[in-house]
Amino acid sequence: MQIPIARPYIGEEEKRAVVEVLESGQLSQGPRVAEFEQAFAAYQGARFGVATCNGTAALTCALMAHGIGPGDEVIVPSFSFFATASSVLGVHATPVFADIDPETYCLSPESAEARITSRTRAIMPVHLYGHPADMPRLEAVCQRRGLLLLADAAQAHGAAIAGRRVGSWGTACFSFFPSKNMTTTAGGMVLTDDEQTHRRLRLVRHQGMETGYRHEAVGLNFRMTDLEAAIGLVQLGRLPAWLETRANNAGFYDRHITRLRTPTCASGVSHAYHQYTVRVPPDLDRDTVVQKLNERGIGARVYYARAIHQQPVFANEPSVRELCLPETERAARDVLSLPVHPFVTEQEREYIVQEVNALGGG
Repeated sequence: MQIPIARPYIGEEEKRAVVEVLESGQLSQGPRVAEFEQAFAAYQGARFGVATCNGTAALTCALMAHGIGPGDEVIVPSFSFFATASSVLGVHATPVFADIDPETYCLSPESAEARITSRTRAIMPVHLYGHPADMPRLEAVCQRRGLLLLADAAQAHGAAIAGRRVGSWGTACFSFFPSKNMTTTAGGMVLTDDEQTHRRLRLVRHQGMETGYRHEAVGLNFRMTDLEAAIGLVQLGRLPAWLETRANNAGFYDRHITRLRTPTCASGVSHAYHQYTVRVPPDLDRDTVVQKLNERGIGARVYYARAIHQQPVFANEPSVRELCLPETERAARDVLSLPVHPFVTEQEREYIVQEVNALGGG
């Protein structure tokens, strides 16, 4: 039995949608992108969507549109994919790393507020593994301190707090990479409720121009193609059922896994379960557990074995390298993820539980 950590799905409907675009002759950004932007924004409860070529581009586009650059600081969690920080570095601003909540693995509001300085322009929480960050508290911090709330929602398609989807908080950035809960093969999206931010996002995405060869701002080529948007429109229609299946798989694990610590889902939160992430107990070595499960055909994987502030790129930055973020560092040592995608069968779920609960000590 081989059970991968992710299994992207491209069906006949997606293929037909791509063929229609190919036959139309409109391959670059066009009507399908506009339709996808509107549909995804509406699903998330946001007014405007701006599609991009990938999730990192979405973050970079959002930072540029808000005028964040040299001399500015953006508070980010260190327990995340590197793009959370590299997008800040890419606009020549400074990522300031804060610790996480040990239960949700998301940015701690207390730690974030403690890291605010006179140079702070924004707080960038990450809805890690599909669990929403504490947006009500982070929003309150931003409002009190006059800061931008810019969320990395790359893993949180469909996640919500008290019924409000995460794409409707602040400026939110999504990824449609193949491993995500829905895909366009590549691609990203920035969501906002602010009309002026929406216009700036569109300028930044398209070389700083709104009409032909009249450049109003510094922009880059962050555009999505109509081919990708056509796939995204079909996948968006599939997303609710896929989310339900992910939640059902997660619920099965919650009820039956006893050997590892199952994830927390905060009260009133709808978890998107991009990953089902567990902690190993003190008598087990995390890397040995991953190896044993992989040998048994279970695609267990570690996200993220090294926190961002511990990455080699910061080796010559003592202020970063010597940071003490205890919950971040503990999570990086202890967690692993199990297959939870919608195509895990009942037999595979039972096999995963059996092998996890049979793990020996040492």
